[in-house]
Amino acid sequence: MAATLRVLYSASRPGFFVASQNLARSFSVSAQRDGFKYVNAQEIPVDMKSITDRAAQTLLWTELFRGLGMTMSYLFREPATINYPFEKGPLSPRFRGEHALRRYPSGEERCIACKLCEAICPAQAITIEAETRADGSRRTTRYDIDMTKCIYCGFCQEACPVDAIVEVCLFPQHRQSWIVWVAPLHV
Repeated sequence: MAATLRVLYSASRPGFFVASQNLARSFSVSAQRDGFKYVNAQEIPVDMKSITDRAAQTLLWTELFRGLGMTMSYLFREPATINYPFEKGPLSPRFRGEHALRRYPSGEERCIACKLCEAICPAQAITIEAETRADGSRRTTRYDIDMTKCIYCGFCQEACPVDAIVEVCLFPQHRQSWIVWVAPLHV
């Protein structure tokens, strides 16, 4: 073990040459040693043009100045970020946000307690309780959406036959103290 470490240490010193096959490596692209093939190995060209190009890049720091120029060009551009909680960016018309129950202009709820939204919800986040009115029609007594389960897929909005539930352009507030939404938001 110590002899191997001594050989490796002496091999790391400049000007060291080993004629042994174990430590000498060939850097040609097609060289194979012990079943391994060096794929990305490149031979360094020795013509005068490539030598002067490499010397100019090394001594004049052309990559450094190119990178600094790129940085300076972005310094004077309009910033692409916004201060999110205080500024809202443009939203797509197909954005799916918080849920809202709609009412008729007379103030009566649109929900007819058909429970299609509850049946189609893939996350089973909606629960509806209903009772019958004096005239025989159904009335929703409780409409709950568990916002921790909701995946904002929009199936409930598409399934509603009377457009009672909509998804408005408000961002979901997962980190609030309230977790279960009990229909306080009426549009």
